[in-house]
Amino acid sequence: MIRPIVKYGEHVLHLAAEPITTVTGEIGDLVRDMVETMYAAPGVGLAAPQVGVPLRVFVVDVSAGRSKDGLMTFINPEFVEREGLQLEEEGCLSVPGFAATVGRPARAVVKGLDLEGRERIVEGRGLLARAFQHEMDHLEGRVFVDRLHGIQRDLIVRRIRKLSRSGKW
Repeated sequence: MIRPIVKYGEHVLHLAAEPITTVTGEIGDLVRDMVETMYAAPGVGLAAPQVGVPLRVFVVDVSAGRSKDGLMTFINPEFVEREGLQLEEEGCLSVPGFAATVGRPARAVVKGLDLEGRERIVEGRGLLARAFQHEMDHLEGRVFVDRLHGIQRDLIVRRIRKLSRSGKW
């Protein structure tokens, strides 16, 4: 089932997500819905808070569905290592129509559980490292706009507020 994606400004996007204590059928249903929603959007990653569920789970597929091995699910993820720096433009399904250059690690290693409750450790470089950091930010109540500074951040936030007041957000 495709779920509605929560937009910037919604309370759930600005809260730290709660850990998942048991991988249940409900969590499996949530993950399947998240995958379907991510591909339909289309996007390369989606965190549970983006569909209004404040739990520590995200899905990512930087191949956007073109590779059968591209889809990854992380439950209760945490960083093992991060290093380097990449500066690239990124957007967000919860901030549609906006993009900005954001500094992210060039390499990131993430540890978490898969849907069967097995631990997995994955190293990401480039876009995958960026996607890991982006989705982990959502689990901490942050959106890429929160990583911006000065006039760049102010312009985006003001435009979102204006769209919100006019009912177009």
